[in-house]
Parts: sequence; structure tokens; C-alpha cells
Amino acid sequence: MPKRTDIHSVLVIGSGPIVIGQACEFDYSGTQACKALREEGLRVVLINSNPATIMTDPDIADATYIEPITSEYIEAIIAKERPDAILPTVGGQTALNAALELHRLGILEKYGVELIGSKPESIKMAEDREEFLEAMKRCGLEMPKGGFVNSLEEGWAIAKEIGTFPLIIRPSFTLGGTGGGIAYDAEDFVQKLSAGLEASPVRRVLVEESIIGWKEYELEVMRDTKDNCVIVCSIENFDPMGVHTGDSITVAPAQTLTDREYQFMRDAALAIMREIGVETGGSNVQFAVNPKDGRLIIIEMNPRVSRSSALASKATGFPIAKIAAKLAIGYTLDEITNDITKKTPACFEPTIDYVVVKAPRWDFEKFKGVDDELTVQMKSVGEAMSFGRTFKEALQKALRSIEKSRHGFGYDNASYLEPISTFRVDKEVHLKRLFRRKSDSIFDLCEALRMGMTTDEIHAATKYDVWFIEQCREIVNTAEQLLAEYRSFTNGTQNSTPKTQNFLTSLDATRLFHLKRLGFSDRQLSLLTGSSEADVRKHRIQQGIKPVFKTIDTCAAEFESETPYHYSTYEQENESVRSSRKKVVILGGGPNRIGQGIEFDYCCVQAVFALKQAGYEAIMINCNPETVSTDYDITDKLYFEPLTLEDVLNVLEHEQPDGVIVTFGGQTPLKLAHAIDEAGFRILGTSPEGIDLAEDRKRFGKLIDELNIPCPKYGTATTVDEAITIAARIGYPVLVRPSYVLGGRSMQICYNDASLREYMSRAINVSPERPILVDQFLENAYEFDVDAVCDGGVGDAKRIMIGGVMQHIEEAGVHSGDSSCVLPPYNITNEQFDRLIEYTRTLAKALNVVGLMNIQFAMQDDDIYVLEVNPRASRTVPFISKARGVSLAQIATWLMVGKSFGDEGVPVIDDFSLATNRVAIKESVFPFNKFPKANLYLGPEMRSTGEVMGIDTTFGSAMMKANISAGINIPQTGRIFTSLCDRDKTSRAAQMIKSYNDMGFEILATQGTADWLKEHGVEAATLLKYYEGSPNVIDRIEQGDIHLVINTPKGENSRVDEMVMGRAAMKFKVPFITTLAAAQASLKGLQFMRSGGTGQVKPLQEYYAE
Repeated sequence: MPKRTDIHSVLVIGSGPIVIGQACEFDYSGTQACKALREEGLRVVLINSNPATIMTDPDIADATYIEPITSEYIEAIIAKERPDAILPTVGGQTALNAALELHRLGILEKYGVELIGSKPESIKMAEDREEFLEAMKRCGLEMPKGGFVNSLEEGWAIAKEIGTFPLIIRPSFTLGGTGGGIAYDAEDFVQKLSAGLEASPVRRVLVEESIIGWKEYELEVMRDTKDNCVIVCSIENFDPMGVHTGDSITVAPAQTLTDREYQFMRDAALAIMREIGVETGGSNVQFAVNPKDGRLIIIEMNPRVSRSSALASKATGFPIAKIAAKLAIGYTLDEITNDITKKTPACFEPTIDYVVVKAPRWDFEKFKGVDDELTVQMKSVGEAMSFGRTFKEALQKALRSIEKSRHGFGYDNASYLEPISTFRVDKEVHLKRLFRRKSDSIFDLCEALRMGMTTDEIHAATKYDVWFIEQCREIVNTAEQLLAEYRSFTNGTQNSTPKTQNFLTSLDATRLFHLKRLGFSDRQLSLLTGSSEADVRKHRIQQGIKPVFKTIDTCAAEFESETPYHYSTYEQENESVRSSRKKVVILGGGPNRIGQGIEFDYCCVQAVFALKQAGYEAIMINCNPETVSTDYDITDKLYFEPLTLEDVLNVLEHEQPDGVIVTFGGQTPLKLAHAIDEAGFRILGTSPEGIDLAEDRKRFGKLIDELNIPCPKYGTATTVDEAITIAARIGYPVLVRPSYVLGGRSMQICYNDASLREYMSRAINVSPERPILVDQFLENAYEFDVDAVCDGGVGDAKRIMIGGVMQHIEEAGVHSGDSSCVLPPYNITNEQFDRLIEYTRTLAKALNVVGLMNIQFAMQDDDIYVLEVNPRASRTVPFISKARGVSLAQIATWLMVGKSFGDEGVPVIDDFSLATNRVAIKESVFPFNKFPKANLYLGPEMRSTGEVMGIDTTFGSAMMKANISAGINIPQTGRIFTSLCDRDKTSRAAQMIKSYNDMGFEILATQGTADWLKEHGVEAATLLKYYEGSPNVIDRIEQGDIHLVINTPKGENSRVDEMVMGRAAMKFKVPFITTLAAAQASLKGLQFMRSGGTGQVKPLQEYYAE
């Protein structure tokens, strides 16, 4: 049937902030959907609270609302915009939950708005486990035995029915398995079930039989109103059941299914789609198969675009979200043309002639004391994807794509040079290690194979499919054979000598071709041949061994592809045709991780838009399947490749671009800048020399001394003694961190010699090339961020646009990525503001910055210090761009390709001014619910996964919106418990707590804080700490008697009682504030809320028009 004529306007609901379990794949899906709907002439209204996304760019939708995704705000938007329909299926679980709430409250009926993509009845049937179980019974399909419970007593009744441990705990209505777990015995069951009941917003948990060790599969399915159905992609988990699919290596297409098994699974998926009633979009169906007897059961079905949908779209080239949006407005699959072939309809199922592997990335090191064991609760913060002609090639590429200092399936560091006979771990110990799945288990498999364990032994311990084990064994056997030849050739010499070089050159083209076909990187081959990576590359090229680039075309080359979407492999025929156009290559940011996330992908995509407008062919290299930058129809040409020097140079040598952009993708491409420059390719924007000058603390310190710009006292150290000497000179506390890192990785504040010695003894990458930075820490200082854009002029001829100035709400000591920030600054004089701008302009000229620049300042009393200068895109760029209505990244791109302000297509934008008619506040979102043992106190190392924005005309209303969007539910009445460290016991703090008290809150406090408050005229009841007896603060939190906690940490490390209190607050969903500045900001938001205000609900386009 043709497009519906009764729909003229559609409200698209986004997914909100990036959290574990719901990441930027929904920015990709939402952006695709908005574009598809506008292509059809519909007016698109969007609500999303995440400013770092492409979908909230004002050019993507007709009306873009950055507002909390709650029924109250959505209703206000509906009342104002009067959409005909709402599309909730491209915004993850957040959007589905919001849509069901609108339906339940009667808001949809009130305004005559229709849900499209999936009906409320279908959503509820798929989401409600009991209804879904009944639906599966009607289909003749089986689900795990179990039942829903609302209490421990009910849980024990179900456990007795099932009859045996382990048992699976699945809380209802949580993301990424939050609160779930595996109970192995009775004590474990009580603990896990209690935690699950607390995690569920409706206090309901599914207790079911364990299917740990079964094989797990997924099918991505689409269906239209004519009952046309297609299986877009089959996906197989490398890990068996027991590891969340988001934490498992996954493979597409499924590798170990027989055709009979696949057809049965396919029929089951289609039967489920029909029974649930999904008829205008995509769904994801998950299966488990018992490897012993082939028993198949249904795990779950998502009646929406899912995390796996993005993977399937990128793996096949089939745009699931785009087609789902078109189906939702009436089209059928046979009426939609395949974008890539331009010949076949969308009802043709994709066929692929390659293997795709997704590898997850974790950041456990950010959460000290947290175990990296993998269970049914998702913990990964990002993922990378790779293509190869074989599983072996794709696996090795995926492992070097996740940027954890690995370059393939083992054989990438000196430990692999040790003969197997020297292994100090016996087989039984290693088998136990294999049994417990952790973030590095894939490399434990490599060790097991090196030790000579049999396939049966490994399978018994891991439940990995024997096919996967044998594939991995082939990689290990090949590496061990080469290593044995190397030892024989060199008589055991491992250092690079003429003799080792002779071994490398003894490898002929046939041998090298075979090794590269197995996915071995040049880095691995350098280790296995005792050579440098550069020597391996040189010899390989001399032998004529270069990769070719194949096309991802949805049809296994049966039809000609119109879209240049490529991956590398080692074969004969190259399918990537180099054009004669001017071209620029952009290096993306790789997998998401804490400190380098979607903000950088936003900048990369904006650069693509700008290059296209400037007449350049825009070429992207990236390996992240979740992002908009890896959407085939965003760039002119896309290479889905690891962001390693080897893989990047392969593309650059083929394309021969006019320039390369390395400053938009975060630290990942920046680390390659010098090598790319030395290889003869032009780096656009700030030169590698300028980047290094800003990063090298000694050189930068000398520069700012010459410029007479203040900075904290500092030093660089490569040994413990050097660090101690520097600290003695500049005085404690000191801020220590490695150089050349993002997200404050391994950053710490040290208050004495003992803590500094401990830090230095475990610091990573301590070397003359990567020294440890030791800076004076400025206590009680305010921090500011300034983003600027600079053209290519030199000296006084350089033109610099000040994009924005933000003030951190938290004081110095909290990483800028974790701090709440406000634009414009709220605590600065005009003279201080002018000094910030003057320092920014001076530094931009001295570093000869071309493009984006971010500077972080600290203000202590009236003194302003430069903390660091980043001549690259920062994570603040999208926030400032949305707050101001200026695309900083696009302007920077035009300047980087040689244009100047005022040239055709390059707007001249007014510098940022303190005089503005709106306030924008960025609030960070943290994954502490996934890591209940983590320290909740914020510090210099970044730990947030995402951000939201509150925008309105006053600080209070913007703060209120930011808190709501971040899930910080500040109570309007009740009891507040407060415990402040001595340095925070100021008259200003007392006045703030008095303000809470004046609003009707009862104040409880520890003895010391209560006495101090009484001295300042604030009545406070005394409450015991948890180790002082009962009833204490923990008891009162558990009983629901405390509704807000304000607790500032005491000293260098928060004490045990503070840690326990933080965990209790998180467990029972009590807001937990750890800085006075955040408490003051929340007070302003609360005061606005208590006044009865909800703030203005206004799209960005209206703000910009004012």
C-alpha cells in the first residue's frame, strides 16, 4: 500500500543519555528515522535530552526539543505541535516506556495521537513477561521455566518449582540487564533476588531456570502490513548463555547452525512477529539452543529497533531504522527500494559473503574495586566491529579495533615469546580461570590453546562451540609454527639484529599472503619475526602484499552496488574505485569508552557535512557500528576498518587524499598524527607540531612562561623519586596523571608522599616518551571551559571566534566530563571574563591553532590559571553548539581546508557574550547502578557514560530539567541527611542547608555536622554513623526515612562509612549529592519546581530565532 495520507506530522521520541545498555546506536537509528520521514514530506518533531547526538542537530528535525523524556514534557510538546502520530520504536527502552505511559495516562486518546511502528498492545505483550509467555505457548514455542515474583517468599516458591540451582534473576523494566544476576546457591539467591527487586521500578523480578552454557542466537526481523517478512541478519554469540549479549563477542551471519536449524529458527521468529502483532517495523528475537539435544527456547523479543539492529544494519548494509520508519507510515517492503543496489526492493533478504565480528569494550579500570566478571548484566561501555572473508580474519581485526593495547588474538607482546614449557600456571588452574568469564577471557582461550589443551577440555570449561575453538586453534598453530621457525633461524635471539631481519626477508609473498589472510596484523608479525612494525610493512609491500577493499552491498555482489561502503581483506580483486575529486579522510573515534564517546562522533559527522558543502569527497574511517558516522549514506565513502596505523595507512595509500582530519575523533586519531605526517600525508588543521607543543608539559610550560600566562606549578616525572622531588617543590596536594590521555584516565589527587609513591609504583606507561605529569592542585577553585574556532592566519592576522564559555558547577578536582556545567558562566565578573578571552586568543596564536581549540581554566580568588589546552575537538563542542545554535565543528572544518571567516559558505559568528537570553546546563550520567561496589564520589578521573542538557530562560528551570533528564529525582519534601567535611563547613554552606530547612525539609546530620549547623542557627537532629550503633543512617535509608543525602568526602579517600552510605543510597534510589556546589544547584532547581514551574517547552529553532 502507498504512504498513508492521514499522517502529516510525526513526533519521534529519542533515547536520552548514553548509558550502559542503551548507547549511541539509538542516535544512529533516530537520525535515520527522522531523515526518512522528512524525505516523505512529513513534519518531524523530536524530543531527546541528549545534546551530544546528531539527531538533536537542528537540521535533522523540523522542531527539536531538548527536554526531559517524561509524560509531562511530551504532553506539553503534543499540545503545542499537535502531531498526528508518535514513533517510539527508534528510541530504545526509554522511548517505549514513555509511549506506554502516554497510553496508560490517556494522553494519546486525549489529543487523538496514534502510536506507529508498534501498537501499545504489541509493546505490552512483548514487554510483559507473563503475556509474552502466553503468546509463546500459542505459537507452540518454549520459554525457560520460571515465574514472576514480587517478594522473597514468592521467589522461594518459584525456586522450589524449578528445583535446582543456578537460577537466573531478571528484574522487570530495566536496561541492559541492570540488577540481574545468576544465583548459584540459597545465600546467593537471597542476595541477588533482593537486589533485583530493588532495581526494578515495579519491584517485580523474573526467576527462571538456568540455561547457562547454551548457545545464543539473534534474528533481526522486519514485517509489513502485507505480512511480507524478511530476516535481515542472523547473529551468533561467541559466548554461551550466562554472558549478556552486549558483553559477548558476536558473529554475523551465524556460523554453527545447520540449514535445518536456521529454518526452524526463522519460522519461529516470523510466528512470533505475527502473534505479537508487529506489522510496521523491525524487531529482534533472541534464542537459546541446548547444544546437547538441540532444544530451542525463546529468550525475549524486542518490538523495536534494538542494539543489535544497528549491528545488523552495518553488517549487511540494510538500513533497518530507515525502512522501519517508512513502514510505519504505510509503505510495504516491496514498495521500498534498496538504497545500496538501487535495483532490488527491501523485501529481498540480504545476502553476505563475508564474516562480521563485534567485540565489546569495557572500562573496569575506571571503577576501582569492581570485579570484571561478566554475567547476565551488561557492563561494556562500547564496541567495535570488523569485516573479514573468514571468521579468523574478522576476529583478529575486531580485537585490534577495541583499543585496549591488543593487536589481534594474542602474539602481540613479549610474553608470547616465552616457550610453552615455561608456563607457570598448571592446566587445572587455567581451566578454573576459563570457567569464570571475564573481560580478558578471549585471551585466556589463546593461552589454553598455547598450553595444548584439547578442544573437549576447553569446551567443557567454557561452553564455546567447538567450531569457534578450532578456528582459534588455527590462528595459534600458525603463530606457534612461525615462532618456532624464528627461534630456529636465530638460535633463540629475540632482539632485532641483522640475523632477525634476514628471517623476516625469508618470508616470501605466498607465506605473507597466508598470514595476512588469517588476520595477523603487522604488529603481531613484527613480534613473531623479531622485527619492527615498519620493517614488516616495508617488506610486505615490497613483496606486493597489499590489502584490497571489498564492498558491503547486501547481495553478495549479485547486483551492482551504488554505495561505496568498504572493508579490507587480502584477495586479488579490488572493488574500491578512487575518484579524481578533491578528497579528505576523517578518522573517527573508534569504540565508545568513558572519556571518548558520542561527542566526538558528532564532530566527525559535522565535518562530513561541511566537506560536502565545500565540494570535497568526504571519506570516513571508523570501526564503531553504533555511530552515525558509520552510516553508509552519511559520507561519500566509508571504510569500516580498525583505527590502527597499519589499517589507516592502507586506506590513505589507496585513496591519496588531499588531507586528513585527526582532531575530531578524540585521542584515538591524534595518536596517529605524527606517523601519518611522516608517511607523507597532509594533516589538516593544527599541525602535529602544534598538537605536541600543547601536550608536552615541559614545552608548553616554557611557552606560557614566555606569554606571561599563569598556570599551576608543575613538573614531569618518569620515576618515583622524581615525582617526590617535584611534589616537595610545588607543595601538596598534587594532581598526577599520565600524558596523552583522555577522560582523566589514571588521574589522581595525592595529598602526601605515601599516596604519591603508591600512584607512581602502579602508573601505566611511565617512560621518557610518556612521562607522568605532576601539577599543583588548586583547592577551592572554580573551573571554566572555553571553546574557540581559529582560521589559518598567522599572528595578528589570525581570526579567532569564541564559541562559548562554560563554568563547572563542581569546584576544581572533579573531572570536567563528570562535572555539571552551565553556559553562560554564573559566577564571573566582566573583567575576569575578558581575561579568559584574552588568554584564549593569545594561546591560539602562539600554538597556531587551525580549527577547534578547548582551554580549561581554574580561577582561585581572582587569579586565573591555564590548566590545559587541547587544540582539537572537545566533548563540550556539541553542547555549546546546541546551546548557541552555531555548528562549531562545521565552521572549524571549513577553516581547516583553507577557508577564512567571511568566505563563501563560512559564516561570521559573533563571539560568545555573557549577555544571553537563555541558560543551558549539562548534567552527567553515571553507571553506578551497574557497579554497586564502586566509589560514588567524584574525582579527577572521568566515570560518566553520557550527558543531558537542560535549557530554559533561568538557572533554576534549566537545572530542574537537567536533573529530571539525568534521573536525579530531588524530592520536594521529606528528610535530608547531611555530613560535611570540615573544609566545607562554611557560612555559605550553612545558609544553603537553612534554605532546604526553610522549604520544609527536616535536617538530619552526623554529630559534628549537627553541632556546626546549630551554631549557625539551623536545627538538625543527630543521627549515628553506621558503625556507631543503631538506629543509624543506613537503617534510616533502608526504612525509607531519608529522601536526600548531602555528603562531602573527608580527605584523600572517602572513608568506609561514606562508601557504605553511598551504596545504600544507590540501592534504595535515594539521591546522593557529594559536592556543595551540586547541592546548591539542585536547591535552585527545587525552588523553581516548588514554585509550580515546569519551564518553557520550546524547540531549539525557536530559541535561535529570538
